[in-house]
Amino acid sequence: MAIRILRRRGTPWPIGRPLAILLALTLLGGAAWWAVDRFTGPDSCGEKLVRMGPESECIGVTDGSDTFSDDLAEVSDRIAAENRQAQKRKPYATVAVMLPMTSPTSHGTASIRHMVQGAYLAQYRANRLSGKKAPAIRLVLANPGRGGIQWQHVAEQLRTMTDAPDNLRAVAGIGTSVRHTQAAVDWLTHEGIPVVGGSITADDIANKNGNQAFPGLARVAPTNEDEAAALASYAEKTEKADPADTLLVADRRTGDNYIDTLNRAFTSLLAGESRAPETFKSPDDVDSEGRTANDFAQMVPTICDAAPSTIYFAGRPVQLRQFINELGQRGCTEKKFTVLTGDAANDMIADPDLDWDALSGGITLRYAALAHPDAWVSPDAPKTGGSAADSRAFADLAQKARKAPVGPVGKVDLRDGDAMIAHDSVWTAVTAIRNTTSGEVEMPELADVSGNWPRLHSVKRVSGASGWICLDNDGNPYDKAVPVVTLDPRPKGPRFTALAWPEGKPPARTCTAPE
Repeated sequence: MAIRILRRRGTPWPIGRPLAILLALTLLGGAAWWAVDRFTGPDSCGEKLVRMGPESECIGVTDGSDTFSDDLAEVSDRIAAENRQAQKRKPYATVAVMLPMTSPTSHGTASIRHMVQGAYLAQYRANRLSGKKAPAIRLVLANPGRGGIQWQHVAEQLRTMTDAPDNLRAVAGIGTSVRHTQAAVDWLTHEGIPVVGGSITADDIANKNGNQAFPGLARVAPTNEDEAAALASYAEKTEKADPADTLLVADRRTGDNYIDTLNRAFTSLLAGESRAPETFKSPDDVDSEGRTANDFAQMVPTICDAAPSTIYFAGRPVQLRQFINELGQRGCTEKKFTVLTGDAANDMIADPDLDWDALSGGITLRYAALAHPDAWVSPDAPKTGGSAADSRAFADLAQKARKAPVGPVGKVDLRDGDAMIAHDSVWTAVTAIRNTTSGEVEMPELADVSGNWPRLHSVKRVSGASGWICLDNDGNPYDKAVPVVTLDPRPKGPRFTALAWPEGKPPARTCTAPE
């Protein structure tokens, strides 16, 4: 494992010739870890960050003056610069982007960078391209650690920022649907802090049927139940899939919100069908290989024998990749399969262990993406639910972010949709903050911001890069556009296939949820 010392940019190192010292420490083996901590101490993380957890990560909240990884250095610099400008326009409101800021995998690291880039572009748009509407928006990055395990430390730090001078008014960008995320959302919302979910799709991290389990929570992504309904509608209409000719492959590990709710959604779709699901159990660590590849090797001959045309997969990306790889080695090469799954399949795009040849040999992998840059550019795109103009405006801004004055933040890759959905999460928060700032109200109360969620529909909808965000009274997006994406082996990337809808068709122009 590489040693990384984080320091506040623009300040001198606490010791001289750091490279030579690090090389010397490396030679000392295990003593190196003690020495790094001894000579740099907790300040090596930054002014308000501390080392915590089994990975010794830098945990806490930064305004961009400190960076959580080299991969985020450029975009952190731009956030810090934009914050300095925002703070000159008093009063300013703060929006926190809370998500794990480091990952042990290259594709996870890329996803994090895209999300932070998208959040920054929403801040830039709010401050520079919106006619200087008030208040100005300050953006901070909050790292709860891998898997969100250190969420409590970060949440308590955020709570102290709700008063001046920070004026924290919303926490946005929250993504991974795991139990630590659920606990963080529960704690924050019950402390009265508005939260806008980014890529969370688990049905049990949502308010439903008037039950405000998370008071003050809004979401910009469809639930797993909505994703499954959209996939089923697409499969029935476009691929003429027969529910009787389908199979569910499901992870039986419980306690993972994404897996649990996707499993329930697919099971509900296939209710009444006679074919029992094929199951496996993944490790608790979502990035671990475990031994599930062995399970899939034993499962594939049975699938060959049953020969379903469509397979619903309820599981995390590592196991999905293992399943696709094993299915690619099947003996029944004459048989073709279409695998349908949830949005976490986005991580497959940059997975170096994926056997792309498997997707050239009779296996088609389609998934419900949260956003895709090509979703609205087709002349056949619907007239409601989103627009080419909104999508193009974001794509143009992302292109400009390669250089000044918008950037540089590095290349903003839109293919996985992460930058788009993070932008929409922050933009939804900004919209509610500014909707409740008028007249003599220079800075809205926290309750005013979350109280604006039910107003964001019809003509007051949020026109996002991913499509219309029309919130219902529970804070969930009604009939949100779901891009169905195919993982294409030729460019080795996602190819937009079609738009699908939880309600089976695009929303009306009013985009208001029924009673």
